[in-house]
Amino acid sequence: MSNRDYWRANLRLTAVLMIIWFVVSYGFGILLVEPLNAIPLGGFKLGFWWAQQGAIYVFVVLIFVYSALMKRIDRRYGVSDDD
Repeated sequence: MSNRDYWRANLRLTAVLMIIWFVVSYGFGILLVEPLNAIPLGGFKLGFWWAQQGAIYVFVVLIFVYSALMKRIDRRYGVSDDD
C-alpha cells in the first residue's frame, strides 16, 4: 500500500462527506424547503427547521464520522500522528 492509495482513500472519504453535507445543506435547506415546509416539526415548518438547525446537526455528526473513519484509514495504511 502506497502513499497514493492512502491519499486516494482520504480524498474519497472527504468527497463523500462533502457531497452529503452539500445535499443536506443546499438540497434540504434551499431546494427542497417548500415540500419540507408541509411537514410540521414542534410547531415549526420542517424546511425552516432544517435550514436553521438540522444542517448544523448533520455537520457536527459528519465531523465525528470523519474522525472515526480517518483513524481507520490511518491504521489500515500504517499512518499515525500519535507519538
